[in-house]
Amino acid sequence: MRLTGTVYAKTLEMDTGISIVTPDHFQPKEPYKVAYLLHGLCGSSRTWLEYSMLPVYAGKGNTVYVMPEVGRSFYMDMAYGFRYFTYVTEELPAICKDIFRISAEREDTAIIGGSMGGYGALRCALSRPGQYGMCAAFSSGCLFLKEGIEELKANGMRQEYVEHFGQQLSRDFVAAFGESYEWKPEYEITELAARAKKQGVVPKLFLTCGTSDYFYQDYKRICQKFEALGVSFTAEEWEAQHDFPYFNDALKKAVERFGL
Repeated sequence: MRLTGTVYAKTLEMDTGISIVTPDHFQPKEPYKVAYLLHGLCGSSRTWLEYSMLPVYAGKGNTVYVMPEVGRSFYMDMAYGFRYFTYVTEELPAICKDIFRISAEREDTAIIGGSMGGYGALRCALSRPGQYGMCAAFSSGCLFLKEGIEELKANGMRQEYVEHFGQQLSRDFVAAFGESYEWKPEYEITELAARAKKQGVVPKLFLTCGTSDYFYQDYKRICQKFEALGVSFTAEEWEAQHDFPYFNDALKKAVERFGL
């Protein structure tokens, strides 16, 4: 089953886009697993449905896939905008559990994303490690957010920077973080990983990146940081760019690895 439409979110005080994909078969006794599948900076709640083989992967599995819509928010409770982090981690799971027969157990709950959605997935999972048992992040942006903010402050108006990232990115950061681009430790993936490790509750982590991707060096660095922190994870890389042929392959690997 594939559903696309809108849902009213009290957290956002508005209707917001949502897509749902379920297995093809009916499972009469056991609740389904659930995977929250997060879109990237230029995407929407329909992106994974339209640009990947998700319906095929979901049809053969035992998992309900939930795809929210968060605009270009970086999955933040925005300084000027909407509380998307709270929506994705709190209200959205409650809505889905009321409507669909999905498991409430941590070990049955995954969060997955690519690019901006990879950052969102890692931030959600490592902020709420007792809630998510599995997290997959593909070619994630903002893995070193503090550095990224400093770089944007210094170079955001330079022509070559605008040509590469677009004119909107500086405005996105102002909306998400305020005019001063305020950074907090709870935004930083390495800080969150260290906290989760200290708590003794870390989700199963699966990281991927294409070797020709512009986020590849950050991916290698985050793997090194996780190793230094003693955070367990699995990583896989192959020749690919930052595009949906790569994201589709990464999604298939995550589905297989997590038994979804």
